Amino acid sequence: QVQLVESGGGLVQAGGSLRLSCAASGSIFSIMTMGWYRQAPGKQRELVAAITSAGSTDYSDSLKGRFTISRDNAKNTVYLQMNSLKPEDTAVYYCSADVSTTYRGVHFGYWGQGTQVTVSS
Repeated sequence: QVQLVESGGGLVQAGGSLRLSCAASGSIFSIMTMGWYRQAPGKQRELVAAITSAGSTDYSDSLKGRFTISRDNAKNTVYLQMNSLKPEDTAVYYCSADVSTTYRGVHFGYWGQGTQVTVSS
């Protein structure tokens, strides 16, 4: 019923930038928090950044200043601008969203399929 589709990943040299996008579609009534997580090989998935429908943001302490999350509520889309990328940022980046499909319905968490970001040294 709800799909999240990420785009914008790829290969970039250290110091470069990438902008990830994630569009939510389907039977959506409202979306609360949207966020980005990442998972590097052999590591647990970790929060990168999150943003509420009102625009309040939360970042991983280690990424503050380099990554910026934003969203377009009219398009049900969340973005992640990543600057000054480092090889240790290499990971699969996943989009998440808390979505309700009905009026006053419960919000459930959905995940995208992930997009690979590779930063070469």
